Amino acid sequence: MSLPRAFDFGSRRIVSRRDLLDAGLTGSQITFLVRSDRLLRVRRDHYAAPDTDRHTVEAVRVGGRLACVSAARELGIFAFETRFTHLHVVRDASRLRCARSRSDRLNAVPRDGVEVHWWPLIEPEDGTEFCVGARDALSQLIQCQPGHFALAALDTALHEGRVFASEIEDIFANVPAKYRSLRGQIDARADAGQETVLRRLVLEAGFRCDIQVPIGGVGRVDLLVEGCVVVEADSYAHHKSWEQHIRDRTRDRILAQQGYVTLRVLYQDIMFDPAAVVSAIAALVRVCREGNIRA
Repeated sequence: MSLPRAFDFGSRRIVSRRDLLDAGLTGSQITFLVRSDRLLRVRRDHYAAPDTDRHTVEAVRVGGRLACVSAARELGIFAFETRFTHLHVVRDASRLRCARSRSDRLNAVPRDGVEVHWWPLIEPEDGTEFCVGARDALSQLIQCQPGHFALAALDTALHEGRVFASEIEDIFANVPAKYRSLRGQIDARADAGQETVLRRLVLEAGFRCDIQVPIGGVGRVDLLVEGCVVVEADSYAHHKSWEQHIRDRTRDRILAQQGYVTLRVLYQDIMFDPAAVVSAIAALVRVCREGNIRA
């Protein structure tokens, strides 16, 4: 048999057998591509390119769509925990399969960290064939993740225009009442999810703070705590070049000339060592108060 030509997935990640046949491939050629690992058979009538991301493959193999934090990551919304696949299936779904093997039933083997969401969707037609829409992803995330991570997702979704303010009511109408206190804490000014988490840490520690505060000669700073401590949430993505480091050091110098104390905290510290971050901020607040700096 002659070597079959490669199938062009284009912008799609999952295609059906019908798509492959309509593109000119024969049944024998499809089998050849699967057996030679040039095409991945995800589940019956669903195929993917070999380099398709694991979360999408697992969601489709089970018989659902990316949901919660997995959908948030897909949609460009902040999601802290993305190691495991979160997926949505409808209540009356049948033929559900294990995420690791299409030959095993979902409930016949351990799920190995895969999280299945069954809650009814706000709008089943939103999203794509393999991912729920942004409103449903956020609704699921609110019920699944710790409150500060859910709030970070809501902040970034609004900030990045993934959802509109008018859609927030739909989201909170679809979650139990115990989660609705998050509604009043949303602040779409936050530039990144770690800024929201940092804001919550500072407020829960009992300090006054505001975000995205404009300061003359500097521009906006991430957080201003007790009117005197500037806290910036740094990440690798925005500090790769020497020019970016020069810009930040210049900002720090100008802030010092105006009487502010500056603390730069890393993403990993905010997420994995929050107590140490709060302790450092508290120490600087004490320095400001004892020295009467801008206080």
